Amino acid sequence: MGVKLTNMKNKFYVIGIDGGGTKTEVALADLRGKIFKIAKSGPASPRNIGIKKTAQNVAEAIYKALKGTKNKKILSTFIGLPTVEKEEYKNKKHEIEKEILKNKKIGHIKKGKIIIGSDQKVAFRSGTDQKDGIVLISGTGCVCRGWRGDKDVKSSGWGWLSDEGSGFWVGQKGFQAFYKEMDERGKKTLIMRLILKEWKLKRKEDLLKIVYSKDSIRQISLISKIVDKAANKGDKIAKSIMEEAGKELALSAKTVIKKLSFQKQKFPIVLVGGMFDSKIASRIFIKEVKKIARKADFIHNKKRPVIGAIKLAIEQLNN
Repeated sequence: MGVKLTNMKNKFYVIGIDGGGTKTEVALADLRGKIFKIAKSGPASPRNIGIKKTAQNVAEAIYKALKGTKNKKILSTFIGLPTVEKEEYKNKKHEIEKEILKNKKIGHIKKGKIIIGSDQKVAFRSGTDQKDGIVLISGTGCVCRGWRGDKDVKSSGWGWLSDEGSGFWVGQKGFQAFYKEMDERGKKTLIMRLILKEWKLKRKEDLLKIVYSKDSIRQISLISKIVDKAANKGDKIAKSIMEEAGKELALSAKTVIKKLSFQKQKFPIVLVGGMFDSKIASRIFIKEVKKIARKADFIHNKKRPVIGAIKLAIEQLNN
């Protein structure tokens, strides 16, 4: 992971940034990839909060990471953000960079290379040093992306109204099961009892106050953990939801595998996000993917995604 430059002393550094829908994480590292400081700020998704607010949050996190680190030269900065490889933002990277650099407190990063790229590539490289392969991210939302040579393919990732197999999708299914039982439109399920117990709700209707709050997407996503718990305890409805989630995630991955002709190749699939903590969803996912790609190397990544941004920042120096 180290950079191939000579006569470099400890005062030379790189910055890696992992921007997301809920938070931004910045890491300051040396040229070998050793992280010295990590800082956080608010979300950094241009599609969700706009370019200006995204830039402000990124700049704030960079400032926090650099605070108290005088005389350190930043040779390279890699900024991984959502949606920047999509049509509506692909040509706005320069605008985003310009907005970030308006913050005079981080002005000295201008002297080094600054690259804005996909948060999906950041997540992928946090789990592997290979450049060809696939990343499947499934947390609140989900997206699958793969690279092979110059080819770049994406599946899913169309936001919480879609994103089948995501935490939000599972949580929504659990929410529906809860009120179907309440109305006697559906069967009894352990999901209801666990939600009432773990969220300490006095009345079944109180769940509405939580999920229809300002933070409804996150709250609904949290129900996915209860659905998974109910599934592990043998609840048939919950188990069916988690199995379906595994199949949906596999469908996204298989779509990308086919488009990149990876079926007979050995390649990494980096799995990122809380949905892969589910044994049921993960088992079904791996089983389905292996039907078409037996040589796939499944990497359940537990490392910070920002590590991938550090790797990419260092690679820019090698290039």
